[in-house]
Amino acid sequence: MGLGVFIHRLDSIYEDSPAEQYQFPRQYLRRVEACIGDWIIYYEPSKVAETRGYFAMARVQQVIPDPSASGMYLALIEPGSYLDFANPVPFNGATGPVERGVLNEQGRISGRAQSSVRPISPDDFNRICELGLAENAPLLPRRDDDVRSLDLGEEQAPFRLEQQRDRVSLTVSRVLRDRVFRRIVLRAYDERCAITGLKLINGMGRAEVAAAHIRPVEANGPDIISNGIALSGTAHWMFDRGLIGLADNLEILISRQTNDLDGVRSIINKTGRALEPKRLSDRPHPHFLKWHREHCFKQ
Repeated sequence: MGLGVFIHRLDSIYEDSPAEQYQFPRQYLRRVEACIGDWIIYYEPSKVAETRGYFAMARVQQVIPDPSASGMYLALIEPGSYLDFANPVPFNGATGPVERGVLNEQGRISGRAQSSVRPISPDDFNRICELGLAENAPLLPRRDDDVRSLDLGEEQAPFRLEQQRDRVSLTVSRVLRDRVFRRIVLRAYDERCAITGLKLINGMGRAEVAAAHIRPVEANGPDIISNGIALSGTAHWMFDRGLIGLADNLEILISRQTNDLDGVRSIINKTGRALEPKRLSDRPHPHFLKWHREHCFKQ
């Protein structure tokens, strides 16, 4: 087993879905196979406009030949292991590249930095994860009891690969995942409800909006931003119960089983479509929207 860096970009020619699979050609087979059972970090190249840099981590479960493309392979991601970073990490830090393994003996960036799949040292892996998971200014939960349950006053334990117990708690903890998911979703939607269009902040500075999963965690929905949407309390309740849904173009659908059609229409923003994030990659993915329509939305 070994740690790795996988390059992924929104305009990739490959059939990638970071929380589910990573497609690659035969030339990288050995490098990807070395990561089976271990963790990788996703990196978006600096040439990409508004690049996120190192933006997520996941565990590789297995590698299989791509049944739909000759000469291509798929690295299948372990379900539930994908985790977006609360803070995307830029390639260059205050003292140079945060991934120091890309430097040659002269201290210059080597050709390996261009490789779509490359190994990464435990020290570099730890450094990037610590920066990506740091919560120096976390978005506050909606309720006071949430603050107590999350123990926001406690110092965050450092991410250390060598300490297996710390490693598992930081990469698998539902509390951590919920905190990171809320942070990235609310940031993408500017803390505004995608259905009503309202941005309400209470007296304690907390956004009165929740980060909702489109495909729930209980139904193997990943904690990836494209499986999330910012919703106010009432909109969240209706979405979870299938009284409202979303078409692939984000048109807001209202169930025929809704008993107060006019009331529901009155809280929907005037466009009739859900607000969407600025980044295309943050937009709700049709794959998850389809799941919600087929398994939750009441026709």
